[in-house]
Amino acid sequence: MKLSKIRQAFILCGGKGERLFPLTKELPKPMIEINGRPMIEHLVEHLSDFGVEKIVFGTGYKNESISNYFGDGKKFGLKFFYSHEDEPLGTGGALKKASSFLDEFFFMLNGDNISDVDLLQMEKQHFAKKGQSTIALVKVSETKNFGIARLDGDMITEFVEKPDEKNAPSNWANAGLYIINKPCIDLIPSGFSMIEKNLFPHLAKQGELFGFKHYGKWFPTDTIEKLELARKELFKKEKETK
Repeated sequence: MKLSKIRQAFILCGGKGERLFPLTKELPKPMIEINGRPMIEHLVEHLSDFGVEKIVFGTGYKNESISNYFGDGKKFGLKFFYSHEDEPLGTGGALKKASSFLDEFFFMLNGDNISDVDLLQMEKQHFAKKGQSTIALVKVSETKNFGIARLDGDMITEFVEKPDEKNAPSNWANAGLYIINKPCIDLIPSGFSMIEKNLFPHLAKQGELFGFKHYGKWFPTDTIEKLELARKELFKKEKETK
């Protein structure tokens, strides 16, 4: 089944990926190949499968490789747009810069996380809860490397950054995939900002932030070790479906 309301996504792909050097010497992190395709293409395919028609790429470092590869989206049966930052603006600044491209509500994704989140169920929950933003959450065994949600049912009341297991409010971590209503952008300050620090805490205090628990696959790729794991697991999955 296709999404009923959301037809657009904004993908963050402007970072330098310094922990993946030298792979990122000539390419931005989202263009590193996983099973013969740029990792960001796996995200595009996932979004398209659920009916997303328009994708905005938030570009920065080595942006030409992304725009040259994806173009206007016609060969993918989609519409692609580009919001480029000359200097790093953070997740919040990049979103604010892209606001003129964005619709009333949209998905926002980190360009280096691959998952099989059920976007249809996430959309259904978002509109049922009537909040301003929904964050996909994944269960992690070690909390010290993630932002961890304090939950009241599905409502996120706080994010605790990188707590040890003893002090963690839960083991549900931010998966880097969001649904955001456009009025949220007005709450983001100009210049460099982070939605994790400059938007979500405000929404949490207002009771407008919810978590969608994802129990399936999730592959962050911000280190060489995590990248190799993603390559191995996705290769296994593709082999099984052939």
